[in-house]
Amino acid sequence: MPINYQATQIPTCYATCSVGHKESHTLPLKLKAIVDAGFDAIELSMPDILSYGKMINGQESDPKDYDTLVEIGKSIRAQAEEHKLKILMLQPFANFEGWPKGSNERRDAFERAEGWMRIMEAVGTDMLQVGSSDAPGISSSLDDLAGDLAELADLCAAKGLRIAYENWCWATHAPSWKDVWHIVEKANRPNLGLCLDTFQSAGGEWADPMTRSGLVEGISRDELEARWKQSLAELSKTVPPEKIYLLQISDAYKMDPPLEAKVNEDGLRPRGQWSHDYRPLPYDGGYLPARDFLKAVLGTGFRGWLSIEVFDGKGPEKYSDMLEFTKKAMSSLKRLLDS
Repeated sequence: MPINYQATQIPTCYATCSVGHKESHTLPLKLKAIVDAGFDAIELSMPDILSYGKMINGQESDPKDYDTLVEIGKSIRAQAEEHKLKILMLQPFANFEGWPKGSNERRDAFERAEGWMRIMEAVGTDMLQVGSSDAPGISSSLDDLAGDLAELADLCAAKGLRIAYENWCWATHAPSWKDVWHIVEKANRPNLGLCLDTFQSAGGEWADPMTRSGLVEGISRDELEARWKQSLAELSKTVPPEKIYLLQISDAYKMDPPLEAKVNEDGLRPRGQWSHDYRPLPYDGGYLPARDFLKAVLGTGFRGWLSIEVFDGKGPEKYSDMLEFTKKAMSSLKRLLDS
């Protein structure tokens, strides 16, 4: 259910990838835990589509077998409608923008986009999350990145779809909210907006998993805080609220020992490693200034979707029951808005 905030109703969402930690935690049970905790919508993640497909078909689906994924998507849509849950967004679409013209990678990116749009229509959502690319070898030109997103936005517009572009704080060329906002401005498409995230901004600008302090180092603490406050003030003043499609909410654990400053065996950069396994709910062991970022986003006039997207590797130790976890998530959202 929406949360009352300053005489307005803030709608709430929960990412399906952010609940459940064992095979028996199937997508239908996830949806029940999400709706029973009072959430209005879900972000539907591709891994959940694939796992649900395996459950109903008895075998793994090829991530590029879009005919099969469309049929799986139709079944998920029926499940969501039964629970009266809106499917707000399909996520996470990665490594799309910046590939050289004529390259196999660029061709693959647009083929994947076409396939994902088919799935979006099947599940009944109009929004695609695109994360800022962390691929090596892509263009550093914001004009190139914006051009690719504009082209994708035009393809989406023909089907009545839109794009929520998110800064991933380990991205190759667009790790900050300001970077993705500049790209969205350059692309200048009415169906292209932002997916902002408390972790991606605070974890990129203020915190660092590779330092003992857990903070960005090389400058004084006072300077760090001043830069963070300046960034938040700029966000509140410059981004129109209608260009923010949703705000994702999570915190982060301070890394002890710090992560090594190198990619892991999967090619993932340190902040990406941090993101994938060390993002609890607010007020559940983290240390990021998530409330500050929420306040800055609300300062734009935004009163749209707040969505829980957490990846808590310690979650199974703390919560055996999915409903307990989703209820805790709803409580943390209400506490953030009340504070």
